Amino acid sequence: MSLHAGLETYLTGLWGAPTAVTNLSRIPGGASRETYRLDADTGGVTRGMILRRDPPGSLIETDRRLEFLAYRTVHGHVPVPQAIALEEDGGPLERPFFLMERIDGGTVPSPFVFDPYAEHAQALGQQFFTTLGKLAALDHQGAPIREAAPEPAPEDCWRIALDLWSGVIEADEQHPQPIVRAAIRWLYRHPPPPAQRVSIVHGDYRSGNFMHDGAGTILAILDWEMAHLGDPVEDLGWAFDPLWNHFDENKVAGLIPQAEAIALWEAASGLRVDPKALAWWSLFNAVKGQAIWTSAAKEYRDGGFTDPILAISGWYTARRHDLILADRLAALEGI
Repeated sequence: MSLHAGLETYLTGLWGAPTAVTNLSRIPGGASRETYRLDADTGGVTRGMILRRDPPGSLIETDRRLEFLAYRTVHGHVPVPQAIALEEDGGPLERPFFLMERIDGGTVPSPFVFDPYAEHAQALGQQFFTTLGKLAALDHQGAPIREAAPEPAPEDCWRIALDLWSGVIEADEQHPQPIVRAAIRWLYRHPPPPAQRVSIVHGDYRSGNFMHDGAGTILAILDWEMAHLGDPVEDLGWAFDPLWNHFDENKVAGLIPQAEAIALWEAASGLRVDPKALAWWSLFNAVKGQAIWTSAAKEYRDGGFTDPILAISGWYTARRHDLILADRLAALEGI
């Protein structure tokens, strides 16, 4: 059954009325999920939707149920599309998927272009880091995400995260990687302070993962496939990674200076950023990035999934993260 026909079959069953799917098209990117846009017409009412379907292989393995529950948890608290339906066995679409509403009228620039936000960078930066602080403050007790995400002890957040991503490198690397191995050793030997609060962590909060209207307003925070519970400083470390700064060393995520971003986050979260914790999580996130690129390279070389984005991830971004890791290790020498 074609994807188009499968969607019509599924939505007709979901809503109990004949449904026609139009304007179905693949959205470029989406290395961990295939992403499509579509319109679904039922009884003369047309709904714009987004389909996120598991690919044959991916840049990194993630839990689509957890992603779906993350959207349900944060909807109404931070700007995200509304989650509509989850199908874990694939049904008529053959592979697991979920559907959510589509937010139109926005743009999502690549993190690898110069000055994508221009005169709107300041306004977007204020929203971006205030929203991240609100996420850190959000009460997750009894929330949908708790059905799939265990709550770690504050003192265990760092080890759980490091064990996970160093394990990915151990399983997937296909050549020696001495720089990332040195970083992993340093991280295990110098644990960060315990998390001030165990919060919902987006896991991929960065430039390129939010939609804005082109006039200074964020419309949606996207791509929650790596969401989990942990130390909220982890998200700050990822957002601050030089890989996402659009080649401007004076701004984080191509938006605003780091000190301003921290102040906004602190005001919204009610927490304080410990410099030692931020240094640890910043180095960790470069390790995490290298783990993702390592997994991407293995998937591409093995031939399971030959999307060019995996080849670029295993080559260009991996080399950039080697340089970032080396710089950060040098700066941490003696701590």
